[in-house]
Amino acid sequence: MTILAYNSPKYNQFTYIYMYIHALFNHSNFPIIHLKKIKNMKYILLTGRFLFSIIFLMSMMGHFSAGTIAYATSAGVPMASFLVPATGVMAFLGGLSILLGYKAKIGAWIIVVFLLPVTFMMHKFWTITDPMMMQMQMTIFMKNIALTGAALMITYLGTGPLSLDAREKK
Repeated sequence: MTILAYNSPKYNQFTYIYMYIHALFNHSNFPIIHLKKIKNMKYILLTGRFLFSIIFLMSMMGHFSAGTIAYATSAGVPMASFLVPATGVMAFLGGLSILLGYKAKIGAWIIVVFLLPVTFMMHKFWTITDPMMMQMQMTIFMKNIALTGAALMITYLGTGPLSLDAREKK
């Protein structure tokens, strides 16, 4: 089944919703319109890249603070004074690569290589006894797992037509 899109002047959105629900219960694909037919989908991909990248771009400077390095040291990160700033640079370069769509598949792999060790080293919610702190660390852990999944999708799918990579192919 594909996703419903409201791009026809023939019906209003409520008609589409009715047709979609009707099709779901009757196992019909009649009212479903494929996303490829949406004319501005390339802008949705660009927006998604921006929203995905912004967390990595904005968090870079925190990786150079004494507090973040001290926290990583207390979490058992070896060579934290080197590794924490290095991961900040990795996050920034990967995020910038994905945002611009330049060598974005490599940038996405950089994000994956950044996220996996950071997630399992810094957010070990299963070792925490305080329920509030455990919940907070589990939330951050799950967010990082979701971001890793999104980065893995970018490693396979790329960044779409509004990217520097797409310009190079032309």
